[in-house]
Amino acid sequence: MRGTSHTHGGSLTDSTHGHAVSFPVVSDQCAPPRPTGVERDEDHNRTHRLPSTAGPSVPVDEARTAVDGGALRLVPATGVSTVLFLHGAGSGVDTPLFDALAARLAAGGVQVARLEMPYRVAGRRAPDRPVRLDAVAVAAVRALGAARPLALAGVSMGSRVAMRVAVTVGARGVLALGFPLRPPGTTAAGEPKPSRQGELDGAGVPVLVVQGDRDLFGRPEPDAGRDRRVHLVAGGDHSLRTRLRDGRPAGEALAEAARVGADFLLGQLGGGVGRPGIAGS
Repeated sequence: MRGTSHTHGGSLTDSTHGHAVSFPVVSDQCAPPRPTGVERDEDHNRTHRLPSTAGPSVPVDEARTAVDGGALRLVPATGVSTVLFLHGAGSGVDTPLFDALAARLAAGGVQVARLEMPYRVAGRRAPDRPVRLDAVAVAAVRALGAARPLALAGVSMGSRVAMRVAVTVGARGVLALGFPLRPPGTTAAGEPKPSRQGELDGAGVPVLVVQGDRDLFGRPEPDAGRDRRVHLVAGGDHSLRTRLRDGRPAGEALAEAARVGADFLLGQLGGGVGRPGIAGS
C-alpha cells in the first residue's frame, strides 16, 4: 500500500453497498462464514488486507436460525445478558470491529447475537426498507427466547435501526458505531441531505456514539438530558479507518472503539432482568 492518504481498518460505511455477499439460509446448526481478512476501502475504491491486530478471534460454534428472511447467529447458553449486533449497509457482522467487541463482551459474561438482514442473506446489495429492517430486528429479539438484559450495538445503518427499535425491544442501551447523522453531498435540488437527528433523539434509552473525528457523515452532539454520550476517535473516518500520515498504527482506532464500546455496554447490562418492551410477545 502506498501514499499517505491510504486508510486502515474495517469498512462500516452507510453510503455504499459494495460488501454485500450471499449467506444462504441453511440448517439451524452450522458453522457461520468467517471473514476473509480483506475489506474494501470505500474512499479509494480498492481492497486491502486488514491487520491481524484489529481484534481477537471469536467462537465458531454458533447456532444459525432463520428469522423473517434474515439470519440470527449466536453461541447458545452463554452469558447472563445479550448484545445484538446490527450491521452496516455494505458490511456484515463478521468484521474486525465486531469480532473485537464480541471478544470483550464474552469475557465480561455477555452473550453476543449477530443478525444478518434479509437482503444480505438473499445476496442483494441494496438494503431493505427501514420498516423491514426494524421488523426483522424485533423478530430477532423475540427469537432469542427467555428475557434477559439486552443491549444493541449497531454500525452505521445498523445504529439507525437500533435507535428506532430500542424501546420496543426493551434494550438497556445502544452503542452506535459511526452514526450516519447527515449523508455528505446534496440532493438533486442542491439542498443538504436530510439529517437523522430525529432518530438519534428518539432512541429513548442511554446511547453511546463512537464516531471518527473526521467522519464525513457529521458529528453527533452529546445530550445529558437524553443520556447520550459521544466518544470521538482521533483520526477516524466514518469507518474508523485512520491514515498513515496521521501516524496512528493500523487497528488502533478499532481497538479503541471496541474497548470504549464494551465498557459502555457492560455498564448498561449490569444486574436486573430484561426486555419489558417485548417480554411475553
